[in-house]
Amino acid sequence: MKFGPSLIEARLIKRYKRFLADVTLLDGSTITVHCPNTGKMTGCAEPGSRVWLSDSQNPKRKYRYTWELVETATGLAYTHSAKANALVKEALTKNQIAELTGYAQIKAEQPYGDRGSRVDFLLQGSKNGDNRPDCFVEVKAVTLDEQGIGYFPDTVSARGLKHLEELSGCANAGQRAVLLFCVQHQGIKEVRPAAHIDPKYAAGVEAALTQGVEVIAYRAEINTIADGEPEQIILANAVLFSLG
Repeated sequence: MKFGPSLIEARLIKRYKRFLADVTLLDGSTITVHCPNTGKMTGCAEPGSRVWLSDSQNPKRKYRYTWELVETATGLAYTHSAKANALVKEALTKNQIAELTGYAQIKAEQPYGDRGSRVDFLLQGSKNGDNRPDCFVEVKAVTLDEQGIGYFPDTVSARGLKHLEELSGCANAGQRAVLLFCVQHQGIKEVRPAAHIDPKYAAGVEAALTQGVEVIAYRAEINTIADGEPEQIILANAVLFSLG
């Protein structure tokens, strides 16, 4: 997925009110930008950090610019958590996720479970003509980096626990159920459930595994051009998942 038009470099002043951040542009001016991340962004919102913004080119939008990336002590992080599904869809389409290749159809935001939820992706049919069950895929964006270990969630997540229970229901019904961690931080080499932050979620992951839910993790690689300007992001490399 290419960043376009070119991203705009700035320095972070502060993130606040969850969805807002103040930044200083290279010309010294200060603007308020949209922060598309619902998490705590621990380690990814340090004042003074080098950040990059996208320009909506819509002067009527209240916050024309969106915070996309940040340079951390251990690597670039893609802070736009809402784009995790777009990264995964592109990877699925290009057969870059080895465990999820060979399906004839990729459907997004499909109803499932008995709680009115929608699964991020439903994979159906076979390109090879083999008989395979439907595959339900839930995507979670990971940016919390603690010494090379990526943890999810970065705050208590009742919604995430509900998704685990619904995936378990799919697995128990004879379907394939996959929890996919989309790692959006270059410093992360392994992913674990954050038992120190949300012990119920961590226990839920362990329980889901016993019910037949598969857990995989892939890291998004951020390619840069001159002067370190980010050019594109690709979900291509598998990373280790463990319970810790």
